[in-house]
Amino acid sequence: EGAQADAQESSHRRAQDLLEIPKPLDMVRRRAVALLFAAFLACASVAAAEPDTSKVTCGSTVKLTHANTKAKLHSHEIAYGSGSGQQSVTGFREVNDGNSYWTVKPALGGTCVAGEPLANGATIRLQHVNTRKWLHSHLHQSPLSGNQEVSCFGDEDTSNMDDNWRVETQGGDNEWLRDRKVRLVHVSTGVSLHSHQQKYSRPITGQFEVCGAHSKDSNNLWIAQEGMYLPVKGSDTEDNAHGEL
Repeated sequence: EGAQADAQESSHRRAQDLLEIPKPLDMVRRRAVALLFAAFLACASVAAAEPDTSKVTCGSTVKLTHANTKAKLHSHEIAYGSGSGQQSVTGFREVNDGNSYWTVKPALGGTCVAGEPLANGATIRLQHVNTRKWLHSHLHQSPLSGNQEVSCFGDEDTSNMDDNWRVETQGGDNEWLRDRKVRLVHVSTGVSLHSHQQKYSRPITGQFEVCGAHSKDSNNLWIAQEGMYLPVKGSDTEDNAHGEL
């Protein structure tokens, strides 16, 4: 009887072991679910870390394209031959020219945090990257159209209130967005940054006049396109890298 009982117990154990062995189809399903879950976590991690560069932010360096002429806001070490005699500002269609980069800085006397989006109505300065001068306007006539002259003025240590510009977004935008039209209004005099089809001859042959105009039309609209955009503060994983400018 003891031998028979042992045999029955051994048979019962083997049957139980067989029942506990996962079926091949179950193993495949479990493995597929595990892989899908791992892929989901990886995608979620990448999406969470993706920086937001859809907005023009304080500290970004950008090229501004005139909506109508498609020329870039441009400057160079060539002075006006009339008016103030300061460094000239033009529109230049050459896409790869390094003299068309401008860095967004806080208004004179103001502050902004690097990576801070610029709301409609924000006041800023634009610093020409290569010459370190500020986009500027004042009560001199522009050479071609007789509108208000726009020049580059000053340096890192020299700036005045005529370097301040107000951002006016279009189409109901609450913030300055990349690839969206904005108007830049000179705070001191109320003119808008303007360009048109009139071009210079030597020594800047073929470049468009940039000036200030009191009229508000499509020749006052500019689009931030190419550039180095600081991610919106809080959208990346290195918030400590954002400092006040």
